[in-house]
Amino acid sequence: MDGLLIGLVYGLAAIGLTLIFGVMDVVNLAHGSIIALGMFFLYLAFGAGLHPYLALVPVAVVGFFLGVVVYQIAVRRIINGPPLMTLLATFAVSMIIVGVGTALWSTSPYNINFKVVTYNFGGYTVTSARLISAVAAVIVTFGLYYFLYRTVLGKAVRAVANNREAAELMGIPSQQILAISFGIGTMLAMLSGALIATLFPFTILSGGVYELKSFVASVLGGLGNPTGALLGGIILGLIEGSVAPFIQISWTNVIEFVIFVLILLFFPTGLFGGRK
Repeated sequence: MDGLLIGLVYGLAAIGLTLIFGVMDVVNLAHGSIIALGMFFLYLAFGAGLHPYLALVPVAVVGFFLGVVVYQIAVRRIINGPPLMTLLATFAVSMIIVGVGTALWSTSPYNINFKVVTYNFGGYTVTSARLISAVAAVIVTFGLYYFLYRTVLGKAVRAVANNREAAELMGIPSQQILAISFGIGTMLAMLSGALIATLFPFTILSGGVYELKSFVASVLGGLGNPTGALLGGIILGLIEGSVAPFIQISWTNVIEFVIFVLILLFFPTGLFGGRK
């Protein structure tokens, strides 16, 4: 049960990564540091007196505008260049965030202290924090799908992802759409980081672990496939929840990455197929 609930949050983080890849073919190496930034923005909002779950709203707003700024400064000019250029650009953004974050908060662990209720379901004990985080991840995911499939702007995002040149010929401003897409992907990363911060202690370096989990979940589900990313996150969480009681926790990542390599070998487009 714990694995299922945390897996939904992993899935939300993976959707942010795979959305950016699916729309603009950019592997965002700043994803982990942005997740960590979401943790600290929640920490600051909580310190200012906001309840952690109410603070998700300003975290989402900040995440979106941060993504637009990062796109305009670091990604826009090189988006059509060699893949190595976008990798280096997003890696540079990651190093800037980690460097500034270390200067502001050091690498000491922080946590969000708030009242948590415990529920019992058929002998299983679940905290309200995990339930609410999982529900929030599902709500955000459904909100994303409503945006992509039921709004004019969302259809423009899908059109640019499908064929940028044809979308431009139809009058869709692709650069603005790409900036919005990068903003949404960044917003999802910060929201997932904020939800994780309600569950576990964190540091400015914590995002690296969840970035790797996002890559694994994205590859499990198929790169560029948001539904697959969510399902990949759930699978990842279920693996963690299933093996953790029986082996040392340090072996969990080993098992995850063995599965990652096996998926690459036998299912290169993921278990649920890549971008269509």
